[in-house]
Amino acid sequence: MRLPRRTSRVPSSVFGWRDVLSESLAGMLQRPGRSALTALGTVLGVGTFVAILGLTATTSSQIDARFNALSATEVTVEDIARQEDEFAGPAFPADADARIERLNGVEHAGVYWPVRLAPDESVRSSVVAGNDGAQNPVDVVAASPGVLAAAGVRLAEGRVYDAYTSERGELVAVIGEGVADRLGITTLETRPAVFIGGRPFTVTGIVSGTDRKADLLLSVVVPRTTAERVWGPPEDGAQMLVSTELGAAAQIADEAATALRPDHPEYFKVVPPPDPKALRGKVGDDLNRLFLLLASICLVIGAVGIANTTLVAVLERTGEIGLRRALGARGRHITVQFLAESGALGALGGLVGTSLGVLTVVAVAVVRDWTPVIHPVTAAAAPAIGLVTGVVAGLYPAWRAARIQPAEALRR
Repeated sequence: MRLPRRTSRVPSSVFGWRDVLSESLAGMLQRPGRSALTALGTVLGVGTFVAILGLTATTSSQIDARFNALSATEVTVEDIARQEDEFAGPAFPADADARIERLNGVEHAGVYWPVRLAPDESVRSSVVAGNDGAQNPVDVVAASPGVLAAAGVRLAEGRVYDAYTSERGELVAVIGEGVADRLGITTLETRPAVFIGGRPFTVTGIVSGTDRKADLLLSVVVPRTTAERVWGPPEDGAQMLVSTELGAAAQIADEAATALRPDHPEYFKVVPPPDPKALRGKVGDDLNRLFLLLASICLVIGAVGIANTTLVAVLERTGEIGLRRALGARGRHITVQFLAESGALGALGGLVGTSLGVLTVVAVAVVRDWTPVIHPVTAAAAPAIGLVTGVVAGLYPAWRAARIQPAEALRR
């Protein structure tokens, strides 16, 4: 009678979470310099991610304020009398500025139109200047003083003409910096003049910047009454620029035509400010898409850095991996260990990168005198993004480590 033989099974190796944490921590502390460089990729990637999204949100809030301050406070009135009645003359009355400025909520208002010079007329720096003015004509704009105030002109030198000068129809002009440079006018101390069709216009001011109507920087602006006396009333193209208080633009747009011509309000086309919400939404969406793409590229660069450094670590630790495999560690144990190391470095880099990104947004906002805006979701998700980036970056190195055979590793 044969007795059954007793067989003893070798217990399978166990790699608990406590072992994973201890081995991963030992692997990171074994070469702290390399671990720091590995985490640096995530720090830069996540930090740039948070900074870009934070700066995008902060800039979008400034765009909102800018739209409210300018676009939502500007109304344009166009003369369309000729379209309604071919025999109608200029629709704007002589006291158009005063009529609109009496409306509640209006800050400044003025009528303007482009002056159409004769073919042999041009803007020159002197009466004997060459043909440069004819070859490269300078725009001449007739404007009441209210236009310059509504446009928010900023002067490099001199002053703008006032209502008294405009009523007298004096030959004065305000020129933009571009025109001044082109005509060689560098100072007003010598009382320079520009010649328009042979008539001298004394330059009273040089415009260096505007809040609205940036084309004034490349134009010669003369008083409305002067233009009417010299060249006659406008044939077409006359408009009115109105600057309003915040929130009053829609109301002014409804009242302007009737205030100007109660008898013929249809002679005017009033252009209200654009819907700031729709305009802000489009700009904000474009910025978000652009900067989200840049932030994603930064994360990819950080992930490539982690993967490269982790792969180098696998090659350097081939002997250690072979010894562990010989002592019973399985391939999945090696995979979990390296994924835990790369994930921990990614999470650590994500925390540090989030802090640096938030500090960058706050610093830029303080320097520019802005209000920093950082969405809580961005700040909360950034460390998790760092963790995921680290794990994804460590997949291939961990897979390579798990495929190392014990005998081959110990021979090296």
